[in-house]
Amino acid sequence: MTPRSTRQPRAAVSNDIRPRRRRWWLLALLALAPAPLALVLGCSDAVEATRVERRDVTRVMVLTGRVRPPTRPSVGATTTGIVQRVLVREGEQVRAGQLLVQLDDAQARAAVAEARAALVSASGQAQAVRTQAATALAQAERDLERTRRLYEAGAVSTREVEAAVKAAEDARAIATAAQARAAAGNFAEEERAQAALAAAEARLANTRITAPEAGTVIARLVDPGVVATPGQPLLQLAAAASPEIVAYASEDNLADLRLGASALISADAYPAERFGARITWIAPAIDPAQGTVEVRFSVSEPPAHLIPDMTVSVNIEVASRPDVLVVPRAAVRGLGTPEPWVLVDNGGQAERRRIEVGIIGEAHIEVVGGLVEGEFVLPASVQPGARVRVRN
Repeated sequence: MTPRSTRQPRAAVSNDIRPRRRRWWLLALLALAPAPLALVLGCSDAVEATRVERRDVTRVMVLTGRVRPPTRPSVGATTTGIVQRVLVREGEQVRAGQLLVQLDDAQARAAVAEARAALVSASGQAQAVRTQAATALAQAERDLERTRRLYEAGAVSTREVEAAVKAAEDARAIATAAQARAAAGNFAEEERAQAALAAAEARLANTRITAPEAGTVIARLVDPGVVATPGQPLLQLAAAASPEIVAYASEDNLADLRLGASALISADAYPAERFGARITWIAPAIDPAQGTVEVRFSVSEPPAHLIPDMTVSVNIEVASRPDVLVVPRAAVRGLGTPEPWVLVDNGGQAERRRIEVGIIGEAHIEVVGGLVEGEFVLPASVQPGARVRVRN
């Protein structure tokens, strides 16, 4: 009898605990699977929606370009010589005519000195001829004057007077010819000496390599001690004139490009600093290998940080409309296809709606048809037909 009475209380306790265990299992399932349960119960998550509104929209074409100086003159030697000095460094600003490279000029200087001495000698000889002719003329005129006085005194004959007159005329002709040749530089020796001096001075000048125009040294290709030869580039400059921007647009965008269109440009190294430019040239042909067209931009006020071959971003405003209906670009699906669409809130359910688009901006898209102002457009994370609660 005793064992039977002890079993009955155990059964009673077990029956009381079983319902409570079922409740704990149900609570555990609810905690582990809130999303499926919410769907079963008909609940929905709140989503961020955007109201269709009016604002200005702009379409911008973004290109990648580079800074290109108007000219890149290469500076080289016109004569063979050993580089004695290089007076500039890369990045240095130079002015037109500034001495950049000095070649060894010892031989050239000696040649100039020798040519000058030869010219002095030739000029001295020419001067001696002129002096001799002038002296002979003066002597002939004195002899003529004395003969005339003697003739008046009856000491000489008429024939002697005529001979003195003839001698004076000959001396005058010789002196006049000598003076004329000297004035015209027609003495052969003197001419040759002058030509030799000019050639020697030109060779000396060729040992001084100067800047053809103002600019910036962008490449130094030689060091002292190197033998420079004609045609060999020693330095490369970037002209100091305003640089231009060169970019390449896809041929699909050719219709959106026009001469004179304005653009905003920023260097990749200085993205916050923008400056204005204008399209000055559009290539008349397409690059068949790349399918692009070259576009050049002029910069009226280039910033100081702009340097040759720097990479820049070019933003060209190709279309703009004020006060039009817009939706976020990220919310439009099928963009670029014949039937773009969005999801709108229709009584708590995501409804697919086909739309007609106009200008496609960077962040917003113009809606020409399919939506009305004030409707809510759902984000791309929502699936069509989903139950939604809109949170504006």
